[in-house]
Amino acid sequence: MRPAPTLKRLPVALAAGAALVGIAVAPASAATTPLAFACQATPPIGGAQTFEVASGVDATAPASIAAGSAFRVSLAPTTMTVPGSVSGYTVKNINNIKLSMPVPANSTLTGQSLSGGSGLGSGTPSVAVSGGTVTMTVPGPINGGATFTLPTVNLDLTAGAAGTSITTQLAGTSYSSPGLTFTAKVPVIFVTVNVPTSCYPAPNPVLSTTTVS
Repeated sequence: MRPAPTLKRLPVALAAGAALVGIAVAPASAATTPLAFACQATPPIGGAQTFEVASGVDATAPASIAAGSAFRVSLAPTTMTVPGSVSGYTVKNINNIKLSMPVPANSTLTGQSLSGGSGLGSGTPSVAVSGGTVTMTVPGPINGGATFTLPTVNLDLTAGAAGTSITTQLAGTSYSSPGLTFTAKVPVIFVTVNVPTSCYPAPNPVLSTTTVS
């Protein structure tokens, strides 16, 4: 069998990247913090490709809280749509989506949970904490052309010392230390390739701020 032509190989990473580049974010509301992710797709053939992703998060948190008090912060990603095809290449699905955030400083995490979400495929979303990082995992698969909303991440916290503030942000500082990852399945010639993608917020805005009194 002849190897795939070079011109067929190069768009694979681009198609995988566009599986999120082409995602359409719902109209922003006053509560939405816009986000820009720097992403890198690494296909099994061809070189890595970099691109950007626009998204957003609606954060709900009290403006102030007494020291030692329990409260909840909820982070709700905006609605998105996976493109059905990019540059003539079909995006079969995206899967194994992971979105991470650090446990906020000046607080103690007492619990984490997910709520809501839609169009997430047959897998069951989950959330876990490890090493001071909370990670939501959505197995998917989410088909090309489908609209979906990632679940809201609920953080149950206890406020720290008075005179401090508690802020929330997403995790991620580089391609090797990402805050968002996923895998795109892209059919090429006679096979379907898995293209892992790593993203980090650049810049990384504060999503919510709670003052401790």
